[in-house]
Amino acid sequence: MQNPIVEKIIKEIEHFAPKAEAIHVGRVTAVGDGVVAIDGLSKAVMSEIVQFEETAQKTLSKAMDVSGSLYGLVLNLEEDGVRAIVLGDSARVAEGMTVKSSGRILSVPSGEELLGRVVNALGEPVDGKGPFSNMTMMPVEREASGVIDRRSVSVPLQTGIKAIDSMIPIGRGQRELLIGDRSTGKTTIAIDTIINQRNEPEGTRPICIYVAIGQKESKTARIVAQLTEAGAMGYTIIVDAPASAPAALQFLAPFSGVAMGEYFMDQGRDVLIIYDDLSKQATAYRQLSLLLRRPPGREAYPGDIFYLHSRLLERAARLSEEKGGGSITALPIIETQEGDVSAYIPTNVISITDGQIFLMAELFNKGVRPAIDVGISVSRVGSSAQTKAMKSVAGGLKLELAQFRELEAFMQFAQDLDKVTAQRIESGLRMVEVLKQKNGAPLPLEMQVAVLYAAGHTFFADVAVSKVPDVEKQLVSFLDGQYGKALAEIKKTGVVSENMKKTLNKALEEFRLAHPELFNAAK
Repeated sequence: MQNPIVEKIIKEIEHFAPKAEAIHVGRVTAVGDGVVAIDGLSKAVMSEIVQFEETAQKTLSKAMDVSGSLYGLVLNLEEDGVRAIVLGDSARVAEGMTVKSSGRILSVPSGEELLGRVVNALGEPVDGKGPFSNMTMMPVEREASGVIDRRSVSVPLQTGIKAIDSMIPIGRGQRELLIGDRSTGKTTIAIDTIINQRNEPEGTRPICIYVAIGQKESKTARIVAQLTEAGAMGYTIIVDAPASAPAALQFLAPFSGVAMGEYFMDQGRDVLIIYDDLSKQATAYRQLSLLLRRPPGREAYPGDIFYLHSRLLERAARLSEEKGGGSITALPIIETQEGDVSAYIPTNVISITDGQIFLMAELFNKGVRPAIDVGISVSRVGSSAQTKAMKSVAGGLKLELAQFRELEAFMQFAQDLDKVTAQRIESGLRMVEVLKQKNGAPLPLEMQVAVLYAAGHTFFADVAVSKVPDVEKQLVSFLDGQYGKALAEIKKTGVVSENMKKTLNKALEEFRLAHPELFNAAK
């Protein structure tokens, strides 16, 4: 008996694909910059795969499951022919070459074998670990789930980053944008989120997919090494379309990544997908569109650039129980120029997503890492995607920090401030230090709750501001060693009970008595 998921895919492909009698032959009339004009394919359909007939045996494209072939993807249907992008080396295509329609839309392989692997935008392995054997083909273009097939986002996706889990919570099935200038820590947040999933029980741990679009290959290699060292590659797939790859593959990579994720979502599992970054995908699509002779619009982007990103991000969802209950959580990344969030692509993606985390270069350069501007960062799912434990310790945190940022300008006149304002500034300074976090060191939920509980109960009030990170580090180490089993109840139950509050108070007092030298040094 055939797998029901496979049957579903076959039916979907049959629905969109041309019938057998429509398969026909055309001829290349022009080729240049990865785009070919083809005459004779009058019955071709959008996103159909075409095969270039070469006389010599060429590179095997295992992703398309036909040997010795070079493929193209139809993107323009015109009166006198079609235009297609070459999925591979365009130097192999010559004018006059025969082109045959395949009767299929573009699909990529997906399955358990992908976990721990690095593949290109067509799903071909590029990590030197050998080919795949038993894979399911998933259509790259697929209609997003309808409203009736979805349910509300209410299960948290823990990032392990205190500033995000406490103030800008992300839920499974949400689309949360990471936006900021170059080198402000966007990728770091995404990678730390992947690493933090190792703290989730194996049955509920999300499959993580990292899509690198237009990135340096050295950066992707460093990320693979970091994930391997952290023990996170076992549940992660890397889709790599580097800066050296053709624009066609950079454009396709996010769609390939989400298609791979849909295989797991259809099985009722949770998926986290990171698009790093969609600014470069938009640039690649603009390049292709101009070569395809599509009319340019604002900032020379084509008119359907909004549709490009909306049809991609709409595929992130939390499915209803009837549909298996799986989810895809998307963390798209957008790079801004000089903090300009009013540019075309940033405003487009902000309007599609369910919230955004703004990273400021000014804060980053001051040493505040992650450099999140809490005033304009928001999660439109909000506390629906937060455990009761985190809600209880982080309730007024966002407002407190936003007020502190407003008062920060007056810090140089501290001697002239009234007592209440001075206290608020002192408290804000310490909270900023508490929320700082090193790269690659995500904290499990129970430790985050314990640290924020301590901060909310003035534990750091008589610690010198510069010493807060060190004291916090020692506190986490102490709690992990002495109270690890007791704190595990927070993760298990999702609440801070009265007994747990007593345990935390006792632990904090023990730590204070054991390290008196760290306190009473408020300046």
